Amino acid sequence: MSALSRTSVDIATADGTADAYLVRPDDRTAHPGVLGYQDAFGLRPHLKAMADRLAASGYTVLVPNVFYRHGPAPVVELPEFIDTEARPDVVERIVPVMESLTPDLTERDAGAYLDWLADAPSVAEGPVGVTGYCMGARLALYTAGTHPGRVAAAAGFHGGRLASEAPDSPHLLAGRITAELYFAHADDDPSMPEDEVSRLEQALTEAGVTHRCEVYEGAHHGYTQSDTAAYDPVAAERHWTELLALFARTL
Repeated sequence: MSALSRTSVDIATADGTADAYLVRPDDRTAHPGVLGYQDAFGLRPHLKAMADRLAASGYTVLVPNVFYRHGPAPVVELPEFIDTEARPDVVERIVPVMESLTPDLTERDAGAYLDWLADAPSVAEGPVGVTGYCMGARLALYTAGTHPGRVAAAAGFHGGRLASEAPDSPHLLAGRITAELYFAHADDDPSMPEDEVSRLEQALTEAGVTHRCEVYEGAHHGYTQSDTAAYDPVAAERHWTELLALFARTL
């Protein structure tokens, strides 16, 4: 694979301007587009490094700061290594920001991100792939459900609240989804208990969605994030294998 082209871009939305990271192979060729959704800690060097690895496999990857309404990234100042037990104050600052991103805002923002990718000369024509981590897994599921036909594949890793009893839970959009889905849950994850794992599987199956859901045994919530205490290198590499295989067969 050729060298990578990395840049910061601004995306116009209905509510302002979202700052974002864009990376692609530096070969003057249009590549399939991928929308990458952050975890709760936001757009930072580690997320950019993950986007780089994905782009190196032949994709144009856009990672927006989904918290842009609260300012450019980083919205919350983060330590170089994130250990939430040692620094509970980090989570305390992030939670209100997370909770302000409602499903309606997510749908509207996703439309802006997808429009930007569709208009970018570095992105090949056709539906895109979506991947998300932690809260980003929920955003990926919302995006697949609210913008069917524009998403060919969506994946989520150590996501939470994917199939809650809330009236706006993303699993309730299953009947609208046309993308192929892959979700890899963390083991013993309080944000995604067994009843929600089962509820998500049932909803996708009954809706006829092509999908696979797995639980990575022994992996904790946040297992893909190498700048956090939850990182699990074995589970993280498994995630790369599954994600690249999903996009290889759909994009």
